Amino acid sequence: MKSRILVRLATLAFALTLSASFSNARAQRALKADQTQIVDTVKTVFAAALTDDITLLNTVIVPDFYIYDGGTRFSGDGIMALIKAQHAAGKRFEWNVTEPDVHISGNTAWIAYVNSGSISDASGTTNQKWLESAFLEKQAGVWKIVFMHSTRVPVAVERNRGK
Repeated sequence: MKSRILVRLATLAFALTLSASFSNARAQRALKADQTQIVDTVKTVFAAALTDDITLLNTVIVPDFYIYDGGTRFSGDGIMALIKAQHAAGKRFEWNVTEPDVHISGNTAWIAYVNSGSISDASGTTNQKWLESAFLEKQAGVWKIVFMHSTRVPVAVERNRGK
């Protein structure tokens, strides 16, 4: 009788341990999926800016979104107008999310990353990096950007860094 009780307790303990492992694995997959969606949301901002597509931008930002860029605060429409004017002046940009660091707490998240790309115009192409971050909210199952910040890394600093 005592051995049956021990077997049942051992079986129950094993089942609970296995269940916790499966639950943890599911949570890790969900976290990874959210992290990927957050990075993709930032990439969508870049895709919208590349083609001056305010409609696409509006799919990934909240209505009262703003960004600090170059020491100035811009709304979504404002930053798109600035980029469109730069495009009209012959400037082209390449932006890439590298080294993403994503943190999630419930329905809010923040991401810090290095935007590694370039700026091109008639005089040529300059490789450029920006240190950027964004704050996001999950609304109806979709991550939306509330706030972004961008700081350009001076080219001279980047050149001297490897020396």
